[in-house]
Amino acid sequence: QVQLVESGGGLVQTGGSLRLSCAASGRTFSTNFMGWFRQTPGKEREFVAAISWSVGRTYYADSVQGRFTISRDNAKNTVYLRMNNLKPEDTAVYYCAARYGLRYTTLSTNYDYWGQGTQVTVSS
Repeated sequence: QVQLVESGGGLVQTGGSLRLSCAASGRTFSTNFMGWFRQTPGKEREFVAAISWSVGRTYYADSVQGRFTISRDNAKNTVYLRMNNLKPEDTAVYYCAARYGLRYTTLSTNYDYWGQGTQVTVSS
């Protein structure tokens, strides 16, 4: 089992920044990828970014490329999502997820563990 706890969400104005954190515990050594997803009411969960635990290779959705940065601290079993130049359309609940599989994927159904989510609200 892997437990994930997100933090760092909040209210920010357009153009502002936030950093989300995801602290992982349990059998984290068995997971290969960590991802961030987001969801708004009535919509499916949307891929935002992912990172591999081992080599730190990163992947981004087109909508956040150049504005968001995913990183990890292996010693702390923590993954971060730095969000810059935030826009109102970034408003969502952001979820951290862990994946056992060896291949990168943007599909939420291919992730095995999820955090409880943290709200990010960007005011215009």
